[in-house]
Amino acid sequence: MTITDPKTLVLRGARLVTPVGLIENRSLLIEDGLITRIDDDERLRAAGPVLVLDGQTVWPGFIDVHIHGAVGIDVMTATVDELAHIGEFLARSGVTTWLPTLVPGADSEYKHANNSIEELMKRQEDLQPAARAVGVHYEGPFVNTNQCGALRTQFFRTFTNVADLEPIVFPQVEGARRMMTLAPEIEGGVALVAELVRRGWVISIGHTRAGVDVLDAARNAGARHMTHFPNAMAPLHHRSPGPIGWGLLEDDVTVDLIADGVHCDPLMIKLVMRCKSSERFSLISDSVSPTGLGDGDYRVWGETITVRQGKTSNERGSIAGSVITMRDAVNMMLSLGIPEFEVARIASLNPARLLGLDSVCGSIEVGKRADLTALDSACNVSLCVVGGRIAAR
Repeated sequence: MTITDPKTLVLRGARLVTPVGLIENRSLLIEDGLITRIDDDERLRAAGPVLVLDGQTVWPGFIDVHIHGAVGIDVMTATVDELAHIGEFLARSGVTTWLPTLVPGADSEYKHANNSIEELMKRQEDLQPAARAVGVHYEGPFVNTNQCGALRTQFFRTFTNVADLEPIVFPQVEGARRMMTLAPEIEGGVALVAELVRRGWVISIGHTRAGVDVLDAARNAGARHMTHFPNAMAPLHHRSPGPIGWGLLEDDVTVDLIADGVHCDPLMIKLVMRCKSSERFSLISDSVSPTGLGDGDYRVWGETITVRQGKTSNERGSIAGSVITMRDAVNMMLSLGIPEFEVARIASLNPARLLGLDSVCGSIEVGKRADLTALDSACNVSLCVVGGRIAAR
């Protein structure tokens, strides 16, 4: 049977990864884009067009809140059609929701990127089913030059008054999510946190060398998350715990992490997971435009980025983002022995909660949007459903 864009769809014979654990041999009914029923196979056999999954595992669609590009396309320079192409690639890797992420740049670059993202968000329901863009994430420009990573320091900024935020544009679309990674120790950093929180932004601490006192002030002002922990932060030292020690210990602070085995050794991933638990930990890709293209030399953000055996490096020898997908990160966590329901939490529910979308998506529950990803026994994506529409199969 060929199923293109059904109003009703049954996924049959699946293992479902739910917030309460794994449910074997169940069917899931999708109606008008929502999960409306979870039952045994026989009861839902004739409820609508059926896809038999033969024991494959159905996960909540992965949510990537930090992604700069893929398949040769950079979010900073992309057209609407190119952003849509990224969304199609993401669906093939199990992602159903993404937050296009900008690096420090000129005002004109911000304006171009925002215009493309805004237009995509307005049109994406009418385009070919793909991962849904839900807003914008600014990684910088209010970050610490001494923890620049691969970011372009010539575009870094400080904060003195609200006029400094005029270049920080965002999609004027109802419900658009806005996130910023910043370093609270820069000039005006804590005041910047307070101002952006007042405007409804999600604030994440990153590219930082802040001390504990400044970090506490930023948390009190509303910064409760940390970006690609523990990368691009002052290193942990027994006499200066800094942002890493602070982030590991503060229970009201969540973190995200690039689980590629390059940015973090697997033992460090397990340490962060042990300290934060699956309640306060999210996965991200931090992928850059060469993702999906294989090894080679690529122009990214005005310099040559080399990709060799899954590792990126720029002309200064620094790691320059990743070339993994969220599926790769999920596979890494499973290889470390993390239970599937906890991996689903860190790949889907926690990112949804960070963006304030957890009442809509992020878990397999009746009443939530049918954003779903099926993985076979080798952790390959066999099906991706976005809002009840088949985006990859």
